[in-house]
Amino acid sequence: MPHSKPDTTRWLSAQEVDAWRTIARAVAKLSWALECQLQRDSGLSYIEYHALAMLSEQPSHALRMSELAEITNASLSRLSHLVTRLERRGLVRREPDPNNGRFINAILTDEGWAKLVESAPAHVTAVRELILDAFTDEEIQQMGAGAQRVIERLAERD
Repeated sequence: MPHSKPDTTRWLSAQEVDAWRTIARAVAKLSWALECQLQRDSGLSYIEYHALAMLSEQPSHALRMSELAEITNASLSRLSHLVTRLERRGLVRREPDPNNGRFINAILTDEGWAKLVESAPAHVTAVRELILDAFTDEEIQQMGAGAQRVIERLAERD
C-alpha cells in the first residue's frame, strides 16, 4: 500500500471563508461597475482609462511599452493590442525610445489628454460613491496598507 502524504493544508476557518468570499465578490462587482461606468460615460474600457492615466502621470506623458504593461498588469501582447486601439482613436502614439531605440514608448497625445480630462470627473465620482465614501479616512488608510501587502506578496511570486 503506497504511503500517503500527510495533509498540511491550512484550511480556511468559517470567518476566513466568509471574508474571502466577500472580498472576491466585491472585487468582481467593483470591476464590472467601473468598466460599465467608463464605457457608458467615456467610451473607454477600464484598462484603456488606466493606461491613459498612467501615461498622464509621467512628466513626458510617455512610458516604455514594457513599463506600461507592468503597471497596467497586462502582457506585452495584450498591451500592444490595447495601444493599437488607442492609436486608431488618436489617443496614443508609439515612437522609439530616444534613449534606447530597442525600446518603444507609448506617448499620450493631446487628444488622449483631452479624453482623459473629460473622462476623469465621472470616474472619480464613481470611485468615491462605490468605494471611498463607505469608509472613514482611517479605514481607507488601513485598506490601502492591506492591499499593498497583498501586492507585495503577489510580486514575490512573479
